Amino acid sequence: MNQEHNAATFFNSFAETFDTIYDQKRNPFMRWIDGKFRSDMFLRYALTFEKLEPMAGRTVLDVGCGSGPYIVEAFRRGAERVTGLDPAPNMLTLVRQRLAQAGVAENRCTLMEGLFPGTSVEPHDYAIVMGVMDYVEDASSFLKALRPVVRRLAVLSFPSTHWFRTPFRKVRYDLRNCPVYFYDDARIQTLCKGAGFSEVRIQKIPGAGMDYHVSLRP
Repeated sequence: MNQEHNAATFFNSFAETFDTIYDQKRNPFMRWIDGKFRSDMFLRYALTFEKLEPMAGRTVLDVGCGSGPYIVEAFRRGAERVTGLDPAPNMLTLVRQRLAQAGVAENRCTLMEGLFPGTSVEPHDYAIVMGVMDYVEDASSFLKALRPVVRRLAVLSFPSTHWFRTPFRKVRYDLRNCPVYFYDDARIQTLCKGAGFSEVRIQKIPGAGMDYHVSLRP
């Protein structure tokens, strides 16, 4: 799990900067960069909540919750309870700030510092796993551990291979000692079916992006 720890260390140091991407707090040039080259982040956000309906009264597990944008939106849409899991303590601090600003009662959200798998979590109706598989060395073990904690549906993002962006991103993250992994449609199908999911639906986010948006039913 050393490589996952390396990713956690990187995102712990990057927490406040990363948080500004979702909240559009960056300067005009960086917002243009985000819109041009990080559009997948916004599209997968919209797709996730399109798939996770109905949300009202459901329980949600957000693996790799980061600064908590998915958590707050789940509550906005009526989730009963949400568990956020992330190995970066600075990210969890930002989640608490978001929850306070949104007026969400503390007892409705459980925040856990740790890696998955490796941290014990109870089954939830839904699971959100966005921007995580990029950094998971053993995707098969991860998905097999995810299967028992999902009652209804899991939604995940997987980075795809792209002739230009993949080599550039790989070198950039290798320099940070944070390896990144990439997938194609066939490998995602094999991994998810092998983990015991009965239904695998894969949607490639359009454009020159990096992500597959994947819905899994137990």
